[in-house]
Amino acid sequence: MKFTIITLYPDLIKPYLDGSILGRAQKNKLIDIELINLRNFGLGNYKQVDDTPYGGGAGMVLKPDVVIPAIQKSKVKSLKSKVVLLSPDGKQYNQKIANDLSKYQHLILVCGRFEGFDERIKKYVDEVISIGQYITSGGELPALSIVESVSRLIPGVLGNKESVADESFTDSFIEYPQYTKPEDYKGDKVPDILLSGNHKEISNWRQAHKRKI
Repeated sequence: MKFTIITLYPDLIKPYLDGSILGRAQKNKLIDIELINLRNFGLGNYKQVDDTPYGGGAGMVLKPDVVIPAIQKSKVKSLKSKVVLLSPDGKQYNQKIANDLSKYQHLILVCGRFEGFDERIKKYVDEVISIGQYITSGGELPALSIVESVSRLIPGVLGNKESVADESFTDSFIEYPQYTKPEDYKGDKVPDILLSGNHKEISNWRQAHKRKI
């Protein structure tokens, strides 16, 4: 699967993408992550990407004649793609959306900055997504969240298939409590059932202790 992230700060997010699970997935050619610097599409000698809002107000707004060409340049005709704009006014992200996005061959994630996007840009995207009812300085952290949550659903990215099947939010529940050594920590003991070796009873206990979202 290919991910393209359009951002003003590729160097800010590259170290995270190159580490841990995502780094291994790229080395194993399970995913491909492309970073496109929006500044390369900037206008004039100063590579301008934003301008003042019509009607007045604080801050700057990302220009349509910068962002739209970047989106169009990112598309690969041979791949089934989806363009996602990351904005606080979008649909709230969840595991179901992650599952839906994992069915595409190419995700193009457009990161905002400043006071947001010119509204006309939304005509050139397939979906607007928010990762929660709070504000970040830009779309880079939301983009990382989407790349990682979708990548985990791609076969082979996680070593154990059960890691995905049993994860929180896969069936409208939060995962059951987990325990590890020591068995007894200052009088706080691991539930006996988890030490029993009875896999059926352990499974029943785990199902009973899942929490509804």
